[in-house]
Amino acid sequence: MTAAQADLQIDRPRVADGAALWRIARDSKVLDLNSSYSYLLWCRDFAATSAVARDENGEPVGFVTGYVRPDRPDTLLVWQVAVDEAYRGRRLAAALLDGLAERTVAERGLTTLETTISPDNTASQRLFTSFAERRGARVEREVLFDAGVFPDGPHEPEVLYRIGPLSATG
Repeated sequence: MTAAQADLQIDRPRVADGAALWRIARDSKVLDLNSSYSYLLWCRDFAATSAVARDENGEPVGFVTGYVRPDRPDTLLVWQVAVDEAYRGRRLAAALLDGLAERTVAERGLTTLETTISPDNTASQRLFTSFAERRGARVEREVLFDAGVFPDGPHEPEVLYRIGPLSATG
């Protein structure tokens, strides 16, 4: 943790955090915004595989949501990463991702992290590539969903990033 992160705490989300996570995602203007209900459910049902950063007052200022893939119980799929605008530039997204990975590897023995990234999202590409580099892990990329499978009109393809193997010590 850097000095700029020292006043922040990273832990599991609680249901009461759902509204703040929804707001942070909405205000990012980058993420696909899910319903507010889904963020409440996420904080309840997937808290063990998600992380939230809290300011000195305990208010959420960033989050990572994820889940263990049902058909690959050794794999954490990271769904969304977002940081409140006032807290950007502090490497908080990296700290959240590192903290979540370390916790889920230690608690669940996970060996692989996956995420999907749109080809134009260079910030996420850098975040996950640097995460892999810090761990000495491989990064495999493949198109997961081609543009033509989305029912809601023109869409960029989603590229799957598979990172592993992960270890408990990072």
